[in-house]
Amino acid sequence: MKKSLLIVESPTKARTLTKYLGKDFTIKASKGHVKDLPESKLGVDIEHDFKAEYRIIPGKEKIIKELRRVAQKAENIFLGPDPDREGEAIAWHIAEEISKNGAGGKEVHRVLFYELTPKGIKEALEHPGPLNRYLYEAQQARRILDRLVGYLISPLLWQKVKRGLSAGRVQSVALRLVCERERKIQAFKPEEYWTVEGVFAKLSEDISFAARLFKVNSKKVNIKNKEQSDSIIARIKSFSVFKIANIEEKQRRKNPPAPFITSTLQQEASRKLRFSPKKTMLIAQQLYEGVELPDEGLVGLITYMRTDSTRLSSESIDSARKFIAEKWGKDYLPGKPRQYKAKSSAQDAHEAIRPTDTFRTPEKVKPYLTNDQYALYELIWKRFVACQMKHAVIMRTTVDIVPDGNDDILFRTTGSVVDFPGFMVLYVEESDEEKEDSSMLPKLSAGEKLRIVKLVGKQHFTQPPGRYTEASLIKELEQNGVGRPSTYATIVSTIQDRGYVTLEKRTLRPTELGFVVNDILVKHFPEIMNVSFTADMERKLDEIERGNYSFTTLLHEFYTRFKPMLDNAQKNMENLRVSGVPSGVQCPKCNEYLVIRWGQNGESFLSCPGCSFSSSYERDESGSIKLVEKRTVEAVCEKCGRPMVVKHGRFGAFLACSGYPECKTTKPLGLGISCPREGCGGEIVERRSKRGKVFYGCSNYPNCSVVFNYKPINKRCPQCNYPIMLIRNTKSKGTEIICPNKECRYSQPLEE
Repeated sequence: MKKSLLIVESPTKARTLTKYLGKDFTIKASKGHVKDLPESKLGVDIEHDFKAEYRIIPGKEKIIKELRRVAQKAENIFLGPDPDREGEAIAWHIAEEISKNGAGGKEVHRVLFYELTPKGIKEALEHPGPLNRYLYEAQQARRILDRLVGYLISPLLWQKVKRGLSAGRVQSVALRLVCERERKIQAFKPEEYWTVEGVFAKLSEDISFAARLFKVNSKKVNIKNKEQSDSIIARIKSFSVFKIANIEEKQRRKNPPAPFITSTLQQEASRKLRFSPKKTMLIAQQLYEGVELPDEGLVGLITYMRTDSTRLSSESIDSARKFIAEKWGKDYLPGKPRQYKAKSSAQDAHEAIRPTDTFRTPEKVKPYLTNDQYALYELIWKRFVACQMKHAVIMRTTVDIVPDGNDDILFRTTGSVVDFPGFMVLYVEESDEEKEDSSMLPKLSAGEKLRIVKLVGKQHFTQPPGRYTEASLIKELEQNGVGRPSTYATIVSTIQDRGYVTLEKRTLRPTELGFVVNDILVKHFPEIMNVSFTADMERKLDEIERGNYSFTTLLHEFYTRFKPMLDNAQKNMENLRVSGVPSGVQCPKCNEYLVIRWGQNGESFLSCPGCSFSSSYERDESGSIKLVEKRTVEAVCEKCGRPMVVKHGRFGAFLACSGYPECKTTKPLGLGISCPREGCGGEIVERRSKRGKVFYGCSNYPNCSVVFNYKPINKRCPQCNYPIMLIRNTKSKGTEIICPNKECRYSQPLEE
């Protein structure tokens, strides 16, 4: 008897499905995409309706051969990659390849697995459909748009700015947002203002509370300097008794947040768990594809995690309400189930992100999950259950205080008390914009007399807008219609991987290179870098997916506007590789204006076009450049005995003799870390291989062969006491500190 063939994209997903489907199915994994545009050329025939030249990805030939072999023997063929545009493209390309040999003429069925549970798998296989041409064309249109921008603009950046640079259609818009925010911060001029805070107590008791000056002479207070503050404080001190003029209590309801969609999951995981968007999606994929549990085997713990819909199935809502009633009682259930409406721009293709089984609590599965998997599952589970719970009731009290017999001066304080916690017994949303005021006030009554215990004037300055975090940038992209659930994490990670943006204290800050690339793209490709234009492209891609718009029409519209900008840039883009980027700073040797250049490792430095002077530099908060004086280190030249200084070149920082040009001795710059080999006495220095790869070795080489592939730090291993640790970056675990001792291999996450 011939088996049915089911092809998915992930080996883990294949193992999970094998457990449920048994002997009737042969299940194979394509391990992602099997075809793509060629790396070596554009691969798009612009003259013939943007026909794409898809090729089998190198290394996937054996997989294709195996899929063809199994398809030839199968009675039914099902394609089950992820239920989104990328998954549809994978399915489409697999169908094309297996039809070339052995499966020609056989009907291919598309199945969509929204959750890898017995129920979800059964429903998917009972309701297969055809391949979705519109969904595939939307993915193809996006792929070609990105290829046109990347492969036609990037060579210009190589020629005019720096080798190795690249441009991206959506990522470049994200870079623009980060750069514009940074320039607002640099241009910000802080303004001084003062507040006056009083500490009050009842006449007969020592219980005190604070209140802030709110009005003076019936006008909202606006104190601009210390003189005004001192004058007002002196006036207030002339009153010995105060009274409570008014107490206002307002009860308000706080509704639970909606269940997670992709963007909100990434934002909340960033705030609460400090996960990068990329890490969040990696772990969510693991939870979706299946985790090994005792008695159940591989089971998918959450529904599909790339979604912009807050819609929930009636079965999942019923399950959540049953759990809530059992756990907290009916008082915590709203009168009717909560339904959440998706935004008008949402594709609403499938449900919100939720656990596949409400009764599979985080505590039950914790022993079988990694720490990261548990943290993310707990976040998803709590958010889902909370969204079906009753609202919280919060009593907010506002107290006004005035001098006894005088209403010209008014102090105000507020406090909140949770009368009924509702969903907040389980989940409290941590938002950057809204934090619940939880200050407590003593029991007070209108007309009650008070004395002032303390009176303080405090100086403040207005603050610039905050830098984007990874979470707030995703929120900004989503609000502006730029990108989609499947692309947010890639957008944020790409601008960092390219060296255009760095993550400093959990905020995104553009590098010098990021500013230059952004400015040159905005100047020569204003529409491509325009937020509204990019959002319009996204809307049209959605229309292609719905079958309401032609993907070739979209590509023609785009290219008609793009080509004149490209031609103009090829003729008129300034060659910064030759001229450098003007810095506005004069050379201390010859008074020529210094220019900014980059070494091959991406580090920027100042160089003089009129003499041999070069220097590192830094920018202050206003963006102004300041020279960093050459640093003398505790090392002398081996040839002439003069001090060595730190210089910067195309490969980064190095040590050079201060007697240059008479003495041209150079040597690698040490990291200030002693060689861990006992008795060596050398120092760890940064080196480069012939291929340009950075590694770290002992300065006493070749007499000492100590070498590390990862950057060392001066920290002893807490497990084996090895004298140094290494910083390692991995896709699965992020940044971590590891012990280089092979017998130990201790590791821990890098604390920010």
